[in-house]
Amino acid sequence: MSERNPSQGFAEQLRQSCIADWDACVQHRFVHEIFDGSLSDAVLRKYLVQDYQFINRFVALLGAAIASADVFAPRVTLSQFAAMITSDENTYFLRSFDMLGVPQQERLAPALTAPTQAFQQLMHEAAQSLNYANCMAVLTVAEGIYLDWADQEAKKQLPMPERFEHSEWIVLHANDFFRGFVGWLRSELDRIGPALDAQQKAEATRYFQRAVKLERQFFDHVYE
Repeated sequence: MSERNPSQGFAEQLRQSCIADWDACVQHRFVHEIFDGSLSDAVLRKYLVQDYQFINRFVALLGAAIASADVFAPRVTLSQFAAMITSDENTYFLRSFDMLGVPQQERLAPALTAPTQAFQQLMHEAAQSLNYANCMAVLTVAEGIYLDWADQEAKKQLPMPERFEHSEWIVLHANDFFRGFVGWLRSELDRIGPALDAQQKAEATRYFQRAVKLERQFFDHVYE
């Protein structure tokens, strides 16, 4: 693990500890192609089919974070986000599957790729730990990387892609509600970080770094 800068909050210390993988996700070929509308249907289809398999474990991870939170206020925020995930984002997937001609069996029970299985396992382990810092570390990666790629200043100057399958996936991760939620996730890591002992910080860091590495592998593998 890289040496921590005490002037940074815990969330930024974690991000800097794996900044090469983080930046590779934010500047990935997938990101550039979804913004300019050149993303192929085959790549998008593979990406969405595999990504959809995360929802069940992701909601369970949110539940574990709610259960293990040290105070009441975070439970309210996490519950509100869980409601969004199971409504607006789920609807986007279903509409995109219809447009891309994905059959019901492939939506619900596709063959899982290695990165998908590994990320599911990571979320399961974090949830089973019932440790708030571990849960928040994985959640902050899963949402923070998506905000950072979707909300880039340089991309805001570009016209939105015409197809809703492209544009709505960007907008779902670049809006005031999502910006506020990711900012809150990061502030929660900053809040709880100072109270963690060395072993707890190391464990949360391992979860964070594994999550970032798997995010990069997930983006890469949809082109294989």
